[in-house]
Amino acid sequence: MKVLLLDKNHPLITEQLSRKGFEFEEDFDSPYDEVLQKISKYNGIIIRSRIPIDRNFLEHATHLKFIARVGAGLENIDVDFAKSSGIKVISSPEGNRDSVAEHVLGMLLILMNRLFIASDEVKNGIWRREENRGDELKGKTFGIIGYGNMGKAVAKRLSGFGVNVIFHDILPNLSDESGTQVSLETLKNETDILSLHIPITPETHHLIDEEFISAMKKDFYFVNTARGKNVKTKDLVEAIKKGKIKGAALDVLEYEKASFENLDAPSSPGNHENEDLKFLLNSEKVIVTPHIAGWTIQSKEKLAQVIVDKILAEFAVS
Repeated sequence: MKVLLLDKNHPLITEQLSRKGFEFEEDFDSPYDEVLQKISKYNGIIIRSRIPIDRNFLEHATHLKFIARVGAGLENIDVDFAKSSGIKVISSPEGNRDSVAEHVLGMLLILMNRLFIASDEVKNGIWRREENRGDELKGKTFGIIGYGNMGKAVAKRLSGFGVNVIFHDILPNLSDESGTQVSLETLKNETDILSLHIPITPETHHLIDEEFISAMKKDFYFVNTARGKNVKTKDLVEAIKKGKIKGAALDVLEYEKASFENLDAPSSPGNHENEDLKFLLNSEKVIVTPHIAGWTIQSKEKLAQVIVDKILAEFAVS
């Protein structure tokens, strides 16, 4: 099988699949239109997020048998059209669920204990103890929306912190030793800390808006390592200003490019017109990281290995 690599990934992908008879070509730079002209030559493509695999792309990919996305989200792929065309869509959420879970805990502990702020103050000769009093996780109710690979990994990591983990998911009967499934209404009534682990779909776009936030019974901490567009930023900012959201830990932003490689230019940190982004970047109540929750040394290898195993399970060459 002839496979086109559109993004750089761990070399184990080509090393292991080459031994099984797969042939590879790399193209990490050509834009969409140029890739479109040659895609009919390939039986498979391995991507991250650089190029959208839309219907037009797939209509040109006349010999394509699989699309392998090294990662979890599939929003840049027209999955329905691919499946209707007999193209297998493969992803690897199992590969970075551990790194996402650790990132969630890391951001929360930093946020709730003011670690960045206190450290920076001490380094600048400021010694404040009462002003930097922390807030413990123990005894709180941790609410998760989305109990797939990421949500379950987060719940499992929380087992030693003495928190009550509840979650809401569109699929039924998912309760396990780490978390208890509840209705969305119950989650809104009981949650002290809310963490998102959902894809971006028409139903989840701007799920967290003024209406949702107002329906939360308690003031709460908010964590988002899912997708930036799950949240209506303007409403998030207003809730932080009012104290309804006590603090936010954001690994993703609504203003990211589709490739996740940077922020869109009109919404970049240097653009003073985007007051909401300016607030998030300057508030002591907010931690922002550059979409790296699933981006560890270990996850790079694990994501690649999951992809290899899934491709071989479907398309092993004898």
